[in-house]
Amino acid sequence: MKNRKKFWFIFWMLVPVFSVIGFLSVYPTIKGFILAFQNYTVFTFNRIKFIGWDNFVEILSDPDFLMILWNTVIWIIVSVFFQLLLGLGLALLLRKPFKGRGLYSGLVFYPWALSGFAIGLLWSWLLNGQFGIINDILIKLNVIQEGIQFLSNPDTAMLSVLIVNIWYGIPFFAIMSLAALQSIPDSVYEAADIDGASGWAKLVKITLPYIRPTIISTVLVRSIWIMNFPDVIYGMTRGGPAKSTEILSTYMINIVYYENNYSKASAVGVIVILLLLVYTILYLRFSGQGEMEL
Repeated sequence: MKNRKKFWFIFWMLVPVFSVIGFLSVYPTIKGFILAFQNYTVFTFNRIKFIGWDNFVEILSDPDFLMILWNTVIWIIVSVFFQLLLGLGLALLLRKPFKGRGLYSGLVFYPWALSGFAIGLLWSWLLNGQFGIINDILIKLNVIQEGIQFLSNPDTAMLSVLIVNIWYGIPFFAIMSLAALQSIPDSVYEAADIDGASGWAKLVKITLPYIRPTIISTVLVRSIWIMNFPDVIYGMTRGGPAKSTEILSTYMINIVYYENNYSKASAVGVIVILLLLVYTILYLRFSGQGEMEL
């Protein structure tokens, strides 16, 4: 009787939590899958019906789809690689105490607390080809003679948004890496010093193996975030010019905004979910081989 009461007490305490999760996450996901197979637009509210795979066929037959898919791959790989590399380097610099480290850490990590869309709008102003501060500085330094169209030129737009996204994501990797670095026992480094290990040897043989589980999980989470959150790109270019910065998530937003086709956008969302599912399975499968047990 006592165990039964305890069970029902825990059950009713968890009901509100799972209800919120179901309402905010599970239900929209299921609804999105259903919409992907319907003709739900602002013009068909009263005659919604199932149309099978038509939305997916239309998306996959889009002549720009392969370019958008390639942009998405480049967007994720380049962003995550440099965010990890620079974030880990920053964490290594912040690991040892120094005067003013708290203030410096706060300034370095501050961008991560800002909205990605706000960051995008800010940098779209800084990189503006006519009155942007970046062009103004470069002209005054005699580096260039006239303003560079960073965001309106297809040849430079993707590079520009990538640089901003890398800068924006460095604090996340720095925070996660710093937390992992601080969990490494000092005695391990002391033993390495006694053995005469170099700084590079300690990095390769001690630091990286110890924080490897953190790196694996952080890269996975960040990859999913970068693919799902188009805030930086949308704040800077909205996927343009000429779709040179269009990725799947901005493609989905633009379908809703310009075509008012919610079912087609939901189909893009389903494709994103399936791609992330495949990526997660493969990533965990290969990254987990030979993982160090601590």
